[in-house]
Amino acid sequence: MELTDLTAVDLVAGYRAGTVSPVEATEAVLTRIEAREPQLHALYAYDAASARSAAKQSEARWHAGEPLGPIDGVPLTLKENIATRGTPVPLGTAATTLTPAATDAPAAARVRESGAVLLAKTTMPDYGMLTSGLSSFHTATRNPWDLSRTPGGSSAGATAAAAAGYGPLHVGTDIGGSIRLPAGWCGLVGLKPSFGRVPVDPPFLGRVAGPLTRTVADTALLMGVLSAPDARDHLSLPPATLDWTALESSLRGLRVGLHLDPGVGLPVDPQITAAVTAAATLFETAGADVSPVDPFLTRELLDGLDVFWRVRAWSDLLALPEDRRARVLPYIATWASSAASVSALDTYRGFACIDRMSTAAIQATSAYDVVLSPVCAVSAPAFDAASPTNDPARPFEHIPFTVPYNMSGQPAVALNCGYTTDGIPIGLQIAGPRFADLAVLRAAAAYEQLRPEQRPWPIG
Repeated sequence: MELTDLTAVDLVAGYRAGTVSPVEATEAVLTRIEAREPQLHALYAYDAASARSAAKQSEARWHAGEPLGPIDGVPLTLKENIATRGTPVPLGTAATTLTPAATDAPAAARVRESGAVLLAKTTMPDYGMLTSGLSSFHTATRNPWDLSRTPGGSSAGATAAAAAGYGPLHVGTDIGGSIRLPAGWCGLVGLKPSFGRVPVDPPFLGRVAGPLTRTVADTALLMGVLSAPDARDHLSLPPATLDWTALESSLRGLRVGLHLDPGVGLPVDPQITAAVTAAATLFETAGADVSPVDPFLTRELLDGLDVFWRVRAWSDLLALPEDRRARVLPYIATWASSAASVSALDTYRGFACIDRMSTAAIQATSAYDVVLSPVCAVSAPAFDAASPTNDPARPFEHIPFTVPYNMSGQPAVALNCGYTTDGIPIGLQIAGPRFADLAVLRAAAAYEQLRPEQRPWPIG
C-alpha cells in the first residue's frame, strides 16, 4: 500500500512505532498532488514549502517522543472559508477583496495546535451556496471518479482531494448538505456534527464544520481535535468529554428508521433507492429493527427556507460595490437578486420555516436510534452545472434528505453504500438524535464492516 493510501490512524501508529515519518508521508502526498491537481483543481493557497517545514518539525517532535496532539504530522487540508492567519478568504467568489485573515478560525487553530501538516486550503463555489465546484474565483473542481462530473459542494475541493489521496484528513463546512452531498458523490465519510459540537467563526444558524475522510475511524480521530472549545462561537455546545475513538458497538436491537421518500424535491433514482435499501437489509441481518419513516419535509418548508436564504444572500450582495457585485457567479446573482421584491412578511415567514422544519425532523425521527436515507436523490451532475437542476428558480431540489438535519441540529454522517452503473459512488446518510454524534459514528463504523468490498480509490 502506498503512503498516500494510509489512514490517519495508520500514519500516527507508524509515527509512534518509527516505521514511517511525517516527512515521508508528506512527500508522498505532495507527489500525488503534483500529479493530480492539474486535472482536479481542488486546492487554493497550496504551499508545499510550508508543508515540508511543518513535516520536519513534526518528525523532530516524534523522535523526541513529544507529539503535540493526536494528529501530529498528518497531512491535512481546510476548506477555504475556514480562515487561516495570513491567507485571504475569497469565499469562492471573485467579488471578495483578498485581504489576509488576521487570525486562525477555530478549526484551523485546533489542527495547528495538534501538529497537523496543513497542505492547502480547498476550493468552494461562490459563498458556499452550490452543490458544485463551480466558482467565479476558482477553476471548476472535478470529481476524481469521473472528471466530467462535479464532486459536489460546497466542500468541493475537500472531497476531490480526499478521494484522490491528498492526505487522509480534510475539513469542510455544511449548512444544507455541503459536507455530506460531496462525500456521497466521492465515496467518502463526511460528518455533519450536532450543531455547536465543533466551534465555528463566524457562527450562524445551521452552519457546522466537520471531517471529510476515507474511514469512520479517521473521522472520529479528527473530531477529537475539532470539537475542542473555542469562546468565539457563542452558539457552541458546552465542552464535553467524549471518547471519539470508542467505535465498537453491536447493531443488535438498534431501532433503525428507513427514510426513502423525502416528500419533496427530485425523484429518487431507483439505483440509489436499491443501494440504500440493501444497506438497511445489512442492518437488519445484523439484528437491527428496521421500519419505514414517512416523508416529513414539505414544499412549503423547502421553499420558505429558499426565500429566507435568497434574502440573506441579496442583503450581502447589496453591501458590495456595484463593480464587485458584477463578478459574482451569474447563477448565484440571479438566485439572490430575485429576493429584491420579497416583502418583510414573506422574509419572516421564510425564516419561521427553519423552526418548523426542525420540529418536523425531530418528531419524525424521535422513535429511532438512527435513520438511514440516501444522501441525495440523484448522482453527480456535470462539472460545470451549478446544481442538479441547474436552475436558480429551483436551486434546492436535491437537498431534502440533508437540510432538515442542519435546521434541527441533529448529527448525520454520509458514507458509501454502492456505485451507479457508470461508477459514481452512492451515499448513505445515517442520522441520529440531537447530540448523539458517537451513536451515529458507531452505526457508521458497524456498517463500514458489513458493506461489500469497496472499489479502489481513483488515484489517477
